[in-house]
Amino acid sequence: MRITRTLQRAALGAGALALAAGLAACGSGSGGSMDDGAAKDGSSAMGTSDGGGDAGMASDGGGDMGGDMAMSMAHGSFAGANGKSVAGKVSIEDGKLMLSGFSSDEGPDLHLYLAKGDDEAAVGSGMELGDVAYDSAEQTFSVEGVDLSQYDHVVVHCDKAKAVFGSAALS
Repeated sequence: MRITRTLQRAALGAGALALAAGLAACGSGSGGSMDDGAAKDGSSAMGTSDGGGDAGMASDGGGDMGGDMAMSMAHGSFAGANGKSVAGKVSIEDGKLMLSGFSSDEGPDLHLYLAKGDDEAAVGSGMELGDVAYDSAEQTFSVEGVDLSQYDHVVVHCDKAKAVFGSAALS
């Protein structure tokens, strides 16, 4: 029993450190990478989005990894919002969300979300996929195991400013 409690405390401490590290990275304003962090919906997002390959892993936190949920194909084109410029295309295929020809106005804390809608409330209840680099045209994010039928937009959001920069409706 004592060992179990010690392990639980250690796990909680590690989780708190990961969250603190993620928050510290958010405040850097460099548009860099996020090594560890927690998405708003309780899922985890790990990796980098420097355009050099996989952005890491996003998990919806559920145990159901249904076979066809992440295999869906969807596409969309970004448009800016709230006076911000966002351009490029998004495609989802074989468990990967890929940005191509992507560009965005610079923001201190840009993140990519799957959401049902493209406003602030939709982002708040959406799934964070991780940091998005405003100046990297090609970026890839894992959506393996995500039930894509729950989302109809990909949103570029500045978490620090609490502002939607732009979105792409998925079809």
